[in-house]
Amino acid sequence: MTKTHDKEDQYKVVATNRKAYHDYFIEEKFEAGVILRGTEVKSLREGRVNLQDSYASVDDGEVYLQHCHISPYSHGNLMNHDPLRKRKLLLHRKEINKLIGKTQLKGLTLVPLRIYFSKRGHAKVEVALAKGKKQYDRRESIKAREAGREVERAIKQRK
Repeated sequence: MTKTHDKEDQYKVVATNRKAYHDYFIEEKFEAGVILRGTEVKSLREGRVNLQDSYASVDDGEVYLQHCHISPYSHGNLMNHDPLRKRKLLLHRKEINKLIGKTQLKGLTLVPLRIYFSKRGHAKVEVALAKGKKQYDRRESIKAREAGREVERAIKQRK
């Protein structure tokens, strides 16, 4: 008998960046490991992280997560970390080269979508290549979402 895995079994989502889906067109997603200090991991496990204004950048052939706020660990004293320090992301060289090309040539942005713990307990960040939406694009996506909700309501009422 085989056991089927749902998303809940594979990883535990710590934080999501919902605003990224509102502000950007997501083109391609990548899974990256993160280099963290001990108190950062403990704080992540408590769910004390904010991805709101964070982004990823490529510096000297390495990818870094910037402005990701991981609050200091409540029981960590001298060993606590700087909440806004830049953290190195772990990606394959081919993926990094692809990201360098797309961000420099096409003008795309690297946006973190969520932070989660994998099945093995490793902290991972889902990073996306994204293109910024204009104001009228946002309005159109809101109109489309509202129209979809109206259709769903009409179908429910007919049943």
